Amino acid sequence: MDGRTDGVKDMAVQLPGMARVRARFIEMLIPRHDQIAENALAAWDGESVDEITGNLSSAQRVLHQIAGTAGSLGFPDLGAKASACENEIIAHLQGPDADLAICPFEVIQNIDLFLRDCRDIIEEQA
Repeated sequence: MDGRTDGVKDMAVQLPGMARVRARFIEMLIPRHDQIAENALAAWDGESVDEITGNLSSAQRVLHQIAGTAGSLGFPDLGAKASACENEIIAHLQGPDADLAICPFEVIQNIDLFLRDCRDIIEEQA
């Protein structure tokens, strides 16, 4: 990314009303964090393919929502990490092990790291 693009994003974050939009994003990040955590834990503990894939798919949808908005609101690293987790889940769900009742440790580990970043941002913005 060049300096001009960074400047435009910085200006967008500072536009009138953006503070309110950012505050709403942080407010929504709390239940989204909890939903991702619940889905990841349920996928990890899942015993059937449907249970695992259903919970991973639910987490993937929430990660997609975060990835789509975080960067434009001044949280580019969080957006990139949400996107990476989303893509990792998609790769698993479309991969050769998708029909097995397994939840890859790496997926859960990366979601956990993402959730830690969410908590840090929530606490910083409080």
